[in-house]
Amino acid sequence: MEASRTDGPLVSIIVVNWNGLRFLDDCLSSLEKQTWKHREFVLVDNGSTDGSAECVHTWTERLPSAQAIYLSDNSGFCRANNLAFAKARGEWIALFNNDAVAEPNWLEELVRHGDAGRRIGMVGSKILFFEPTGMIDKAGHLIYWDGQNRGRGTMEMDAGQYDKAEEILWPDACAALYHRRLFVETGGFDETFFAFGDDADLGMRARLLGWKAWYVPTAVAHHRHSATAGPYSPRKVMLVERNRLLLAIKNFPLPLLLQNPYWSLRRFGWHAYAALRRQGASGRFVGSHGWSRVILNLAWSYLSAARLLPEALRRRRQIQRTKRLSNRELLDLLRRFQIDVRELTFRD
Repeated sequence: MEASRTDGPLVSIIVVNWNGLRFLDDCLSSLEKQTWKHREFVLVDNGSTDGSAECVHTWTERLPSAQAIYLSDNSGFCRANNLAFAKARGEWIALFNNDAVAEPNWLEELVRHGDAGRRIGMVGSKILFFEPTGMIDKAGHLIYWDGQNRGRGTMEMDAGQYDKAEEILWPDACAALYHRRLFVETGGFDETFFAFGDDADLGMRARLLGWKAWYVPTAVAHHRHSATAGPYSPRKVMLVERNRLLLAIKNFPLPLLLQNPYWSLRRFGWHAYAALRRQGASGRFVGSHGWSRVILNLAWSYLSAARLLPEALRRRRQIQRTKRLSNRELLDLLRRFQIDVRELTFRD
């Protein structure tokens, strides 16, 4: 595929920004240099207060076929992407975080592996940490039986162990490609999630509709992980826990959903053990905020989930009515891509 090629499918590159002024130039400069030229840009500023809206405006004038959406306040990752999708014209939609940098052939490699005819409508990148260099952030996703999920290969040094193009459960939306029809069929991101776990929910709903996901190790992005929200912010931790429960309520087969308390208590036990040893994300969180904040955060998560329960149940009825995968097929899929509870709790 020639670097100057302008035929092939049009790709809409969406970047959502919130107070990312210090990252935007690096991010958008890397996207400007992409070898796939048949593209457009949709930039969304989510009510930034750091001056980055002006930076978005400057880049909108500089980038080819670019348009911007300016929101008055932070409406969340999900709504911002849905608004951008409504403006996008591309057959394929590339999502890219404002705190990431793409290698020049990133988009070209993703497009080359997407195949809507075979229902490969989600294409994932090899995402490395910006620092330390050579460490994996995500190479696809894995899931635990209560709906909690995390990146495949997270915190491993990249030694070629994920250099095979292969099927994954779903990609991380930090740097991913989706087919337009997938967004239409799923309805896009669930805006009640606000942020975090949203790509897992979208991926699960797409899977239930028969879409597949593919991992492309030659599509590489470098990510400043949680640079915007902060890796151990109480709000982020609340959203992660709340949204994994909403994901399970909406998408899991009833027998697995009824087991959710057991699997969650098992995970909490391992989290507590890891925290006592000051290891894993729970150890870091307890070290930063203390045990009382853990209890408050769990209460916050579940109270917030209870408030959203009627809407989640309504969406569950729709999802279960229209799904194409049987319960057995979904359980087999989750089993293929399950994560061990010790890896989930001890690896930060």
